[in-house]
Amino acid sequence: MSLQPSKARQSFLAEAAKRVLISDGAFGTQIQNRKLSEEDYAGDLGLDADQKGNNDILALTRPDVIADITRNYLDAGSDVVSTNTFSANRISQADYKAESKVHDINVASGKIARELCDEYEAKDGRPRFVAGAIGPTNKTLSLSPDVEDPGFREIDFDELVDVYHEQAAGLVEGGCDFILIETVFDTLNAKAGVMAVKKLERELGREVPVMISMTLTDLSGRNLSGHTVDAFWYAVRHAKPVTIGLNCSFGAEQLRPHVKSLSGLADTLLMVYPNAGLPNELGEYDEAPETTAGFVADWAKNGQVNVLGGCCGSTPEHIAAIAKAVEGVSPRSIPTPEVAMRLAGLESFVVAA
Repeated sequence: MSLQPSKARQSFLAEAAKRVLISDGAFGTQIQNRKLSEEDYAGDLGLDADQKGNNDILALTRPDVIADITRNYLDAGSDVVSTNTFSANRISQADYKAESKVHDINVASGKIARELCDEYEAKDGRPRFVAGAIGPTNKTLSLSPDVEDPGFREIDFDELVDVYHEQAAGLVEGGCDFILIETVFDTLNAKAGVMAVKKLERELGREVPVMISMTLTDLSGRNLSGHTVDAFWYAVRHAKPVTIGLNCSFGAEQLRPHVKSLSGLADTLLMVYPNAGLPNELGEYDEAPETTAGFVADWAKNGQVNVLGGCCGSTPEHIAAIAKAVEGVSPRSIPTPEVAMRLAGLESFVVAA
């Protein structure tokens, strides 16, 4: 089946050839700073459970809050903003008995970001892009939650594909350019996300590009399902993501060797958005914007990245500092790897041609 190519992908690639692009930062900490009440979260939706802490549902009950945060990141210099939909899926929303609102949340979140990106592009002619954010859920396909039964799984692959498909369809309906499969701790979960988007593409008859971002769970450079950065790339490369990269994990300083490794392997754009350092004993992030910017700017100056932003603890001030630090820096050149069979177990394996 021939799919209509994505104009957003081509535009994004064209912009990324000119400069290091800037993504946005965290939504969670920005929402927390606003000290919202249960009434703010619940609105008039009439749901049976308390909604406080359900950040995703604010797209329906307090869209002004989500729009304000998104606007702050655009003001800080973001070329691409993500939707506030990290947990806007049936599995995660079950904790709030809000499964019936999943489609509406994703459509509304997409529209908020789309309208603001279009507004900012109209002002200065610089394209802005919307990445529909899909988190990993709180379930894992690769690991059993029961130490007594290693073969047990709470969900299966087809079920997770359906969950992701529902979310991706809402995000695209809302106007998203890309689907961002992020904070990947389980590579099989990410593959379910890719499958969901491929299914959506066939239904729509057009390309829906994906961005994929892995999170590391230890300093050796593996995710929770045990894959190294190299093996992870080989496992998802077939999806032809517009960006591959790393997010969350640790602070930028600890990600340095893994960014370097992935930069030399991936024949697509590299996007990295680390936490603002490591959390303190109260779970708060103390790393100053200039410190974070200094770390990630080193990657840019060494020709290792194409898109930079922030994850947990990052603020519009962090994004503004990053944008300033990489202004005028040439973007990473995408490598052309030699032809070879590249396989992925927990480790990568290359069979020479």
